[in-house]
Amino acid sequence: MTKLNSTVDSANSIESMNTSRWSSINAEYVARMRLQNHFKTGIDIAKYTASIMRQDMENYDKDTSQYTQSLGCWHGFIGQQKLISIKKHFGTTKRKYLYLSGWMIAALRSEFGPLPDQSMHEKTAVASLINELYTFLKQADARELGGLFRELDNASKENKSEIINKIDNFETHIVPIIADIDAGFGNEEATYLMAKQMIEAGACAIQIENQVSDEKQCGHQDGKVTVPHADFLAKINAVRYAFLELGVDDGIIVARTDSLGAGLTKQIAITNEQGDLGDQYNSFLDVEEITEKNINHGDVMISQNGKIVRPKRLPSNLYQFRKGTGEERCILDSITSLQNGADLIWIETEKPHIGQIGKMMDEIRKTVPNAKLVYNNSPSFNWTLNFRQQVFDSMRDNGSDLSAYDRNDLMNEKYDDTDLAREADNKIRTFQADAAKEAGIFHHLITLPTYHTAALSTDNLAKEYFGDQGMLGYVANVQRKEIREGIACVKHQNMSGSDMGDDHKEYFAGDAALKAAGDDNTMNQF
Repeated sequence: MTKLNSTVDSANSIESMNTSRWSSINAEYVARMRLQNHFKTGIDIAKYTASIMRQDMENYDKDTSQYTQSLGCWHGFIGQQKLISIKKHFGTTKRKYLYLSGWMIAALRSEFGPLPDQSMHEKTAVASLINELYTFLKQADARELGGLFRELDNASKENKSEIINKIDNFETHIVPIIADIDAGFGNEEATYLMAKQMIEAGACAIQIENQVSDEKQCGHQDGKVTVPHADFLAKINAVRYAFLELGVDDGIIVARTDSLGAGLTKQIAITNEQGDLGDQYNSFLDVEEITEKNINHGDVMISQNGKIVRPKRLPSNLYQFRKGTGEERCILDSITSLQNGADLIWIETEKPHIGQIGKMMDEIRKTVPNAKLVYNNSPSFNWTLNFRQQVFDSMRDNGSDLSAYDRNDLMNEKYDDTDLAREADNKIRTFQADAAKEAGIFHHLITLPTYHTAALSTDNLAKEYFGDQGMLGYVANVQRKEIREGIACVKHQNMSGSDMGDDHKEYFAGDAALKAAGDDNTMNQF
């Protein structure tokens, strides 16, 4: 029996279905609506997507070519169109996730207006966007299935089985969301409460970073301040308790370390014995030995390796780490997080360099063999310049003639048609596959792609439409391309739910339904 028919039978089995009071209710319509709304709650979504992500992690451990990807989305419509496009081009959504960037929340979704990535936006904004994204993705399911139901109604008898097969094997647009909780927005209780909101909205994976909540900075800016491991682990515990309380036992925690670019800490860690976690954290502090001659009033002093030392304290009352310790601290952060409840790690680097990332992952995997990395293929990197410089350095090491190139000017267009540029572009093209294989990167994401694409496409439209091209600027560069490339939202009335509304009107009112999809609907032009 097909899924459609079994769902019809299930609806027919409702006790009141065949009574005179419900004589106007059609069991097949009930079945269709149930199939179009498979996920009833955010918790249903979180459980479903967590199991997907766990399976993907297991598959990656067996075969690094099975890495996963996502793009940051700042609106439900953007996420919806992304998944519709993925299904159109690749036939499946497998290993394709959504990333919810705290940066984009701050810049685009705060009621305060555009904000920097410093955790100043409303605590409810993240959960609200998760809910919005899944609302749009569920609508994408309903829209596509609605189209199949209409095809089924209009199909000849011999074609109906093919369409029913498509309905039975329908692949949902619902995919995992990795959601950014920043540094937890306060103490561990605040982190727990916010995590619950996010999970209830549908998040199966929560990313949290080891910066202080009240001084939080973007991972690609200066001024980052980390916290001792005990503080961070308490927040990891808070997120895990939130998952378990809500019954999402497979929930995923991504622990991000900003230590590579963070030279400051607000606290000296508590240590009880030499070599413990607090002592390891403090060992990276920039200190000087205290003597009777250099002791000052108000000095903060600690005992370290049998000596009394003074950690370097800045006018901001922050303490400074020794320069050049970032990689060691990242490795310690990552191992500690994975040993204490995190499922995946995230190392925020200053450049996309597989050798640098792989070196740290090799050290981490000596202690945690199956360690897996979530990596930000960040728009904050100048990818063209970075990779051209990497190729330049490789050519120099191999003794190649580089007289035609200026390393500091490799962004220049004059180099675009050179062997160096072509090799760099190929390395960018294969970066994800290479990094997944050589540096343990399970999930590749881009935090802000749709922020930049929205700006670029709007700039192009504004330049043409308000310029000499006039209406042709829209028709040639937008609408005509939509039609020819099969972009679903060219039929924007359909995308907004007009056809589904017509279906429902027919279910509810029968022949008396006033439908929008008549002969005079201009969408018929497409």
